[in-house]
Amino acid sequence: MHYACMTTVVVRDLPDDIHHRLQERARDAGQSLQQYLTIQLTRLATIPSLDEVINRITTRAGGRVGFQQAVADLDAERH
Repeated sequence: MHYACMTTVVVRDLPDDIHHRLQERARDAGQSLQQYLTIQLTRLATIPSLDEVINRITTRAGGRVGFQQAVADLDAERH
C-alpha cells in the first residue's frame, strides 16, 4: 500500500484488556501492533457498510420482485 500522505490516529481510553488482545493478535500474525492495526483499519474502511450495500441495491436497475415473492422463493429454496 502506498499513500501520498500518512495520518496518525490516537486512540484514547482504550481498555487495557482490549489493548492486550490486539497486541496478541498482532504477535500471532507476525506483525507489529501498528502494522496490524493499519491492516485492520484499512480493511474496515474498504468493506462497505450495511447502509452502503443497501443503498447500492436500491439504486440498481433491473428486474424487481416484491418482498413477498422474494420470501416465498427463499422459503422454496430452503425446502
